[in-house]
Amino acid sequence: MTGKVSRRVQALQTKVEERFYEPLAALELLKETATAKFPESAEAHIRLGIDPKYSDQQLRTTVALPKGTGQEVRVAVVARGEKVAEASDAGADMTGSEELIDEIQKGMMDFDVLIATPDMMPKVAKLGRLLGPRGLMPSPKGGTVTFDLAQAIGDFKAGKLEFRADKTGIVHVMFGKASFSAKDLLINLKALQETIDRNRPSGAKGRYWRSVFVSATMGPSISVDTSALRDLKMSEIV
Repeated sequence: MTGKVSRRVQALQTKVEERFYEPLAALELLKETATAKFPESAEAHIRLGIDPKYSDQQLRTTVALPKGTGQEVRVAVVARGEKVAEASDAGADMTGSEELIDEIQKGMMDFDVLIATPDMMPKVAKLGRLLGPRGLMPSPKGGTVTFDLAQAIGDFKAGKLEFRADKTGIVHVMFGKASFSAKDLLINLKALQETIDRNRPSGAKGRYWRSVFVSATMGPSISVDTSALRDLKMSEIV
């Protein structure tokens, strides 16, 4: 059974044509269709020519968004000894050792990023079933398993995001707020595209980029001209 489409959404859908939009035009349209009663995010949904069930076709990495995410990022750190105080001094929103792991195990999820020092990972491993499906499990690839806590906390607070392709080979990433200028959104989207290209899995064969859609949180999907996005140079935007 399909849900009823509101008049607001119906009106927005008439603004979006079934064609590929130039990147900047797509983002201008995204802003125009962000009419919800709350500050909407800008989302990218990118279909890649990969099959993540094979280990050499998986994509999991981080991107540093030059214009930030537009939201406050809550960082939790699991460490021990003096590293706990170091994390607090570096701006972590919550820190702890075994007691923080226990709180998370009981359902406490008041954070957006969880960073752990390598020596704590054997204990953090028991949170895998809980954190894995939410994309919150610390990993070296994601930059969330490290002894350099100040750097990691600073990076994630400034707009670094971890992302991965889902089991169907689609990457879903929030790359800013609809309130950003179209140019700033384009700078962030370009940084995301370059990161995905740079981290192309070794087993990816044939056409890597299949489709790119952008939308506001409650807005319609807008198809982006993939070739135009990839051919664009960051220096041409900034």
